[in-house]
Amino acid sequence: MAKKEITVQFKLQAPGGTATPAPPIGPALGQHGVNPGQFIQQFNAATAALKGQVVGVLVTVYKDRTFTFEIKSPPASVLLKEAVKAEKGSGEPNKNKIGTVTMAQCREIAKKKVKDMNCFDEEAGGRTIAGTARNMGIVVEG
Repeated sequence: MAKKEITVQFKLQAPGGTATPAPPIGPALGQHGVNPGQFIQQFNAATAALKGQVVGVLVTVYKDRTFTFEIKSPPASVLLKEAVKAEKGSGEPNKNKIGTVTMAQCREIAKKKVKDMNCFDEEAGGRTIAGTARNMGIVVEG
């Protein structure tokens, strides 16, 4: 079988298991010729275990208007907000702190994201997550 010709690849962020064709997902899919209803149905089935948690998805659209998608791990910021039980990051991270995480928690988050990160070991991944935490106004201890 010949390889299908790729028309476009694009990234989205959507809530796992509860995505709807409402903006911004529906229009983003529609402009690339993807049937939003069909995508949403398949996406929600694939991400049912991640109920409500925002996940990244890489959508590949082919010339015959078929598509495939690859589900990525949730963004580090979402996992950090979960860890400190915060609604959102700090508007002024150098002045207003929203919580505290330990270096061990950063390494745990890095373990969850290891396949989507560009680091070679758990320690380097933990330091990357710690940097994201500091930029969100989260104090990193240890």
